[in-house]
Amino acid sequence: MKCYTYIEEENEEKVLIYAKERTKLVDEIEDLCVVSNIDLTGNYNDEIIKINIDDVSCFISDNNKVFALIGDKKYQIKQRLYQLEAMNLNAFIKLNQSCLANKKKIKKFESTIGGSLKVIFKNGYIDYISRRELKNVKQRMGI
Repeated sequence: MKCYTYIEEENEEKVLIYAKERTKLVDEIEDLCVVSNIDLTGNYNDEIIKINIDDVSCFISDNNKVFALIGDKKYQIKQRLYQLEAMNLNAFIKLNQSCLANKKKIKKFESTIGGSLKVIFKNGYIDYISRRELKNVKQRMGI
């Protein structure tokens, strides 16, 4: 892959990708461009912090509030899950109606007795994949 960089003060910043097919590298470049434009802030114990999207294990909805899980802390954010989904973050995948997971933060999958898949994150958080999302998750994760 060839890479060209042109620095011109009068032009707006943009990234053009010419590829023969969609690859993992293309997805990662797109993620990098999208993530650099996202500005998320979170609240935790009356403390407001800027959230780096790469640090988020998952976004969860609980009692009509949306939280970003970073490590063992839950930061409340203003965005709704559907708004986060609309951002087309390739690194995130919908597990169920209340969880958007960062693929890089998933430790493993386990099957349950009922036939569903349990997702275990690197930070210890556990969630389940809904039947509706199972096919999409398997496809996106390459399972």
